[in-house]
Amino acid sequence: MTQTSVHIQISSECVPSLPSWFGEVAIVAQFFTKSGLLKTIKEQVRFARPRFGTYEVIDFVVVLLGYTVSGEPTLLAFYDRLTPFASAFMALFDRQALPHRSTLSRFLAALDQPSVEALRALFQEDLVARTPQTFPPGGLWDRLGQRLHRHRCRWHQTSRPTTSPSVFSRVSCSPSAF
Repeated sequence: MTQTSVHIQISSECVPSLPSWFGEVAIVAQFFTKSGLLKTIKEQVRFARPRFGTYEVIDFVVVLLGYTVSGEPTLLAFYDRLTPFASAFMALFDRQALPHRSTLSRFLAALDQPSVEALRALFQEDLVARTPQTFPPGGLWDRLGQRLHRHRCRWHQTSRPTTSPSVFSRVSCSPSAF
């Protein structure tokens, strides 16, 4: 039997821990980058004021996206947790620096409706493009993965041949059936 040893190092130095939501933000950043949505936002969303100092619209969108994914109760709490990891956070989205809280506040106060609508339209287009249109959401499926549909108070298999009887055809809408 081999002997294994464990080395524990202790330091009085305070080191912040990575926020639990940081991994989720990394996944979202990867998706936005690979899908081209991040590039589309950079190119198509315009603001009357093109820059806020060294920051662009995409910098603020990235911060708000991270805040949304984080689930932190306030932007202040989000910034407090994010600040030690600001450069890593912004690098996930291929950006340079995290906008200061006051700069974000000024941006949000000056944000105009056409910019909001342009961003909303991009997100909506992306959502519609990625939604499977083969069948409506929700429903009931059997053990074999075949979708069932409701017709005149009864459940039927969608791919069922018309000549074979279905177990579901015996279910009626009368209260005694339930």
